Amino acid sequence: MLAQFNTAQDPTMATASDFLATLRTELQSIRDAGLYKTERILRTPQGAHVRTADGREVLNLCANNYLGLSSHPAVIEAAHEALRTHGYGLSSVRFICGTQDIHKTLEARLASFLGAEDAILYAAAFDANGGLFEPLLGEADAVISDELNHASIIDGIRLCKAQRWRYKHNDLADLERCLAEAAAKGARFKLVFTDGVFSMDGTIARLDQIRAVCDRHDALLGVDECHATGFMGARGRGTHEHRGVFGQIDIITGTLGKALGGASGGFTAARREVIDLLRQRSRPYLFSNTVAPNIVGASIAVLDLLEGSTALRDRLQANTSYFRTAIAQAGFEIKPGEHPIVPIMVYDAAKAQQLAARLLELGVYVVGFFFPVVPQGQARIRVQLSAVHEQADLEHAVAAFRQAGLELGLIR
Repeated sequence: MLAQFNTAQDPTMATASDFLATLRTELQSIRDAGLYKTERILRTPQGAHVRTADGREVLNLCANNYLGLSSHPAVIEAAHEALRTHGYGLSSVRFICGTQDIHKTLEARLASFLGAEDAILYAAAFDANGGLFEPLLGEADAVISDELNHASIIDGIRLCKAQRWRYKHNDLADLERCLAEAAAKGARFKLVFTDGVFSMDGTIARLDQIRAVCDRHDALLGVDECHATGFMGARGRGTHEHRGVFGQIDIITGTLGKALGGASGGFTAARREVIDLLRQRSRPYLFSNTVAPNIVGASIAVLDLLEGSTALRDRLQANTSYFRTAIAQAGFEIKPGEHPIVPIMVYDAAKAQQLAARLLELGVYVVGFFFPVVPQGQARIRVQLSAVHEQADLEHAVAAFRQAGLELGLIR
């Protein structure tokens, strides 16, 4: 929230200069609290190693490039081919003159890959969640959301008129309570919505148990799969495959901008009736430009790769297992789990930034996360592994973490 305008003055006399002064004050307070975020400029494509603006090559451990497909030759070539055959952009929204044959192909492929009847593309995964709840749920309905769900889910729910409950993170007993309260208040339809994988902790939702709870309460289940599609589960289909409930999720949202190529674009996959209604009433779909043809063509190539082999997914799993074991043995506290998101707990925001800065000097690119991205006192370095990291990369990373941790007094 912006700092309050000086109440000693008449608020009706505030000027544009006063507005900018208020913004400067707010920005300075963010800096003073050690919470100011800066962007590092890269000169290279995304990969295991990237080159920073000063020309240094560093090991990249903070991208969502889980399968290393952001610069995969086959994916890049498919993007070029789509540019040649379908142009740069559609200059329109889908229902006017912005749908091409490859858009329909990708939607069908995504639906099949995820175990759904149909799918719809969005400009971003944020839009997929932002445009989901309002068309489907009304005042007579209820939506029950995990308290740590992604901001896009929270914002999407705010836009709908349904009654709202939040259950404690991954707490099935509290979920049961919320569903019982919704039923007692006469809710017509009940939708439980959760991240499949929670991006700050790497926690994997217990979808099999959540599905059972929903069935007992006659509730629908929706899942955001942004940090799961492509590599979770034996065939990389997602958290629902990993938890043994493939084909049993009512609504799946996700992104093309992480494991599935790393560009942009999102999707929702569900029963055909759900997707049909979203095409009619989902505002981000109706009022945003069509996903660019090169992204669509590259995404189809990504699905070809994933359906043809699990080699990248298997390599990612092996890298994750090694790094989690090695970084814990080096003396760091990590959030337990099996996901390639590995939160290395520092707790203090300033220390997290100091650790990230020292690691960059040692050739390892990571970012400190702190409030408001994570709760107060829960600052951390979030490491994200990729299938394109080599064993030598991971050994170098662990050694750098240990050196920086010792220097900063974070480990012994």
